[in-house]
Amino acid sequence: MKTYQIDLYKNSKDNSLRFVLGSKGLKPLIVIGLNPSTADENKPDMTISKIIGFATRNNFDGFIMLNLYPQRATSPDNLDIKMNSYIHTENIASIFDCLKDLNEISVLAAWGEPIKKRDYLKNSLSDIYNSVSHLNINWLQIGAMTTTGHPRHPSRAAYDLGLKNLDIKQYISSL
Repeated sequence: MKTYQIDLYKNSKDNSLRFVLGSKGLKPLIVIGLNPSTADENKPDMTISKIIGFATRNNFDGFIMLNLYPQRATSPDNLDIKMNSYIHTENIASIFDCLKDLNEISVLAAWGEPIKKRDYLKNSLSDIYNSVSHLNINWLQIGAMTTTGHPRHPSRAAYDLGLKNLDIKQYISSL
């Protein structure tokens, strides 16, 4: 994955929502972030660049970026105050569609501390988990949890923190 080559991209017509961004592979790193920022099919942002770095360094041959909520915002403070149930439902369906046919599924939890910014983000995580819990998923996090107990966001994480196993059921029950 040396060049930025995107072959998975699903967004809204007005580009205010991004559901899927990725590069196919036989063993892609699936990443679930909080919400999309500026990356698109033509150029990465800092988060996507770091995800590509983590994927490459950990022997993945692609990546698929998904999010707890698909609304584009450069700051979580700018997310909808209340969840839009229509886009939430479409997001859950998009996530399931990306995972359902994969043989090896490694999902990196990458939403960071801002999951606390909106109550619906925790509900979104639960809904995502419930929709894919029957699949054989290896949940991962970058290094140790943050001091307040959340999986790290990749943008400022050092590569040498590595990818560690995450007990997603325990994490969700702690929210």
